[in-house]
Amino acid sequence: MSDHLKGIVPFLATADAGSFTKAAERLHLTSSAVSKSVARLEARLGATLFERSTRKLKLSSAGQAYYATCKRVLQELSDAENVLAEQEGELAGTVRIGVPASYGRMRVMPALIALCEKYPRLQPSIGFSDRFVDLFEERIDIAVRIGAPGHWPAALGQMQLGTERLIFCASPAYLARHGTPNDIETLERHDCIAYGRGDGTASPWLFAHGEGVERRAVRARLTVGDAEAQTAAVLAGLGIAQQATWLVQEHLAAGAIVEVLPGFATPGLPLYLAWPLARQLTIKTGTLLHELKQRLSIDN
Repeated sequence: MSDHLKGIVPFLATADAGSFTKAAERLHLTSSAVSKSVARLEARLGATLFERSTRKLKLSSAGQAYYATCKRVLQELSDAENVLAEQEGELAGTVRIGVPASYGRMRVMPALIALCEKYPRLQPSIGFSDRFVDLFEERIDIAVRIGAPGHWPAALGQMQLGTERLIFCASPAYLARHGTPNDIETLERHDCIAYGRGDGTASPWLFAHGEGVERRAVRARLTVGDAEAQTAAVLAGLGIAQQATWLVQEHLAAGAIVEVLPGFATPGLPLYLAWPLARQLTIKTGTLLHELKQRLSIDN
């Protein structure tokens, strides 16, 4: 088996770097050693793996096929080692995680930093995006999603973290200048900081009304298409906004932002962890789901 593996790492490094010199730098070897290793591999295989020119190396058709196979084999070897490490009680290896942009930066990233410290051999690959991410096509192991799962594929596992709460909030400085509203009509006369939708229009505000929720259009002084930027405008004293509690909870605790009209606060969207059911729940994925649920669950 060892003879079959000889030269593979220098070959892959050369293919990725595009030259023997750059590959040698990455492997901390001499350029001559890398070049000879690849030449011996080609001789053993009886195939030309690179089309050589004075400017750059390029994989031949045979080299492309061999490259793909070698990458897969080495990944499988790495996965096997990680499984053994997990059986010894240590999470190890790569896990691909997809998260919404603002929620991911503010809530998920601190949790993952703590998990990296707890499991030194864990290697998360984290993608931040507010677009709909296809977990199967993009090979995501775990995703955080905001929104009801009604239209999700049946092949996705789901674990609810809770439901965000939407509150009206402002800075103490703004309220000192303009007063604190005590009803919806007064609120609507204030400077409103609305969340901007993709088409540039302001999202309506939601008000608790009896057993239901009433939607009202906002006459906005400022429309902001990013939740964190909307919070920054509130902190700067530019007006009143409706925001999810996970966005402003630290500012509420510090007194930099205060809630107004708490009786009109409404439930927002549910938050979920999701993962492909078709992939058997490894110790790594199962443990991470448990850890993330513990750290991200919303207690309203």
